Amino acid sequence: MEIISKLISSGFDALLEYLSYHVLTCLVPAFFIAGAIAVFVSKESVLKYFGPRANRVLSYGVASVSGTILAVCSCTILPLFAGIWMSGAGLGPAIAFLYSGPAINILAITYSAKLLGLDLGIGRAVGAILFSVVIGLIMAFIYRREEMEKRADAEDEPLIVTDERGKKKSLPVYGVFFAALVGILIFGASKKVFPTGLSFLVLGGVVYRYFDGEELKQWMRETWDLAVKIFPVLIVGVFIAGALKAVIPPESVARLVGNNGVVANLIASVTGTLFYFSTLTEVPIIRALMDMGMVKGPALALLLSGPALSLPSIIVLSRIMGLKKTLVYVALVVVFSTAAGMLFGAVAG
Repeated sequence: MEIISKLISSGFDALLEYLSYHVLTCLVPAFFIAGAIAVFVSKESVLKYFGPRANRVLSYGVASVSGTILAVCSCTILPLFAGIWMSGAGLGPAIAFLYSGPAINILAITYSAKLLGLDLGIGRAVGAILFSVVIGLIMAFIYRREEMEKRADAEDEPLIVTDERGKKKSLPVYGVFFAALVGILIFGASKKVFPTGLSFLVLGGVVYRYFDGEELKQWMRETWDLAVKIFPVLIVGVFIAGALKAVIPPESVARLVGNNGVVANLIASVTGTLFYFSTLTEVPIIRALMDMGMVKGPALALLLSGPALSLPSIIVLSRIMGLKKTLVYVALVVVFSTAAGMLFGAVAG
């Protein structure tokens, strides 16, 4: 009975922390961005840069580094991933964006290098970019038949069209619109009041000047649909992940990752895959684990798997792209994170 009470208490603590610190500043702006992508970014535009016919160097290159401007976690990236995936993006580039987005934002890389050491900071950045491309390519190869079908469908569609109402806003208008939304996400997450307020003012001005009522209704409708689909499942996942912390305390994990062997790196990768780390919180947690005996190899493995995945995100991903694809993606993240940890541990000591 005491164990059950502890599990429930730990789950609710994690849930309250998530709701208090991450929903308003991270998840809500991400839903609005995803809704805007679905409504205002034409399918043809997504296909041009991320679709099956897109130039691979361009699509994977953009997808793998786009996370540098986003301060998002493995859960906040989900609405953005869903937005481009449902708009017709190829599986490979979409997966590259999904993996790299939470792992390589500028704040996370800088903080990792400062608190954990320059070598781990560089290792995290290089590993995240490289693995996002490799994992994306592998996923695209495994499901190449689906990608070929998607490519065949895309070949019948023009790449540049006007919207349903026959109107087409200029690219700078959309650029300012999305820049303001991203600004709210980034500055809001970092608790910077003035630039957040400025982003809101710019967004309000652009919306008032260039968007009509029907467009706003479609935007709100799409945002709400994504929130209803993802948020409830996400809440359940956060609760479960928090409850697991009561059963597997960090101290126990630290005792198992005091070497650079296969088992230690695998444990670090699987642990990172299951537990939820909000943006930047993985860095002080790993610092604490290193102080308790974790060596650099498993530390990098945890850095490469933790921000990219979590139990809540796995549950939601299974609803977005199916259970089989999700399990393959999870397996690839674990395998590559484990291998990177072993290699890095052998070199860095």
